[in-house]
Amino acid sequence: MEHGNSDKTIAKLILSDGTEFVGYSLGTKGTVIGEIVFTTGMTGYLETLTDPSYFGQIVIQTFPLIGNYGVNESDTESEKPWLSGYIIRDCCSRPSNFRSENSLSEWLANNNVISIQGIDTRQLTKKIRENGVMNGAITTEENIDKEELLNKIRDFKIKDAVKTVSASNKANYSDSDFDYIEGLPKRFKGDKRKFKICLMDFGAKKNILKSLAERGADLVVVPYDTTVDQIKEINPDGIMLSNGPGDPAENTCVIENLKKIQELKIPIFGICLGHQLLALANGAKTEKLKYGHRGANQPVVDVQIDRTLVTTQNHGYAVIGDSISDEVGFVSHYNANDKTCEGIEYRKIPAFTVQFHPEACAGPQDTDYLFDRFFDLIDKNKNLKGGC
Repeated sequence: MEHGNSDKTIAKLILSDGTEFVGYSLGTKGTVIGEIVFTTGMTGYLETLTDPSYFGQIVIQTFPLIGNYGVNESDTESEKPWLSGYIIRDCCSRPSNFRSENSLSEWLANNNVISIQGIDTRQLTKKIRENGVMNGAITTEENIDKEELLNKIRDFKIKDAVKTVSASNKANYSDSDFDYIEGLPKRFKGDKRKFKICLMDFGAKKNILKSLAERGADLVVVPYDTTVDQIKEINPDGIMLSNGPGDPAENTCVIENLKKIQELKIPIFGICLGHQLLALANGAKTEKLKYGHRGANQPVVDVQIDRTLVTTQNHGYAVIGDSISDEVGFVSHYNANDKTCEGIEYRKIPAFTVQFHPEACAGPQDTDYLFDRFFDLIDKNKNLKGGC
């Protein structure tokens, strides 16, 4: 089989238990260490590559052929790839799609992503499922000291994840900043309700901003460590807590800030890491999952409408449902496979959060109604306060 580039440089994937997989280099040469995880998405590989939530991780695509529709920069979720490395079975060398601007192999090389192809990703995925997430390294170096590398692999830990991927400064956006909206048959195009949303950036995907903007929101994106006093100065109608990478419990300063921010009684909508952080700020606990939920086919039950939804997910931690006090809130969504908490409805503050990604691209779109619900919550809150 022809691989996705002409370079036949041998590459190795070495796991923390010493297991080796030998394949071909794809992208940039060198050595990279990370936490190895898998995603089951059949499409959306560019979104995966540029999702900040993958910071510090080496990602396996379980679908065997990746790159068949090429690369289009408008599909990216951030300005650059945040993952440490990339593993695929085979890369399509000749993408066929009218939107394609580049091949995946060229994009990986241009963005300095160390990758490997040509290995048995099914065998590797089964190993991760059986043993749990483990550290590993991709290397193209011929005379590498394996024992020395194994020591580095075993010592690896993701650090300063949210701090690294978050915005450095406050930035303002409006729907006019998203030109892609114009000319598209969006169902919200004629219903531009102008609310100011403050998005706390823990590693936000572009499609969260787009989902808010196409509903008519003016956006203020702020860094992860924004304080309650700074939020007061912005005076938003709603607060969005974004997705992001790493262990949620390590973000102690953010958790303390959220305890104060929620007392403002401004409507809050949290996604993924934002969901976990608000839960921790309300006394709940989180746990690391054996191999996480990553892909575009995760079934979630919404208990309030008694319906099973197909969702996009990317997380390695989950809120422990039983740790949520009944006075604080209740589990509004749960995973149909393993029954883990997928959403919380709060009782004392105007807030709800979900573990999955309602802004999902390349799909599915089953849960984008949650953005409408957020705007309805803002409407209700403004009416209660006597606003216009």
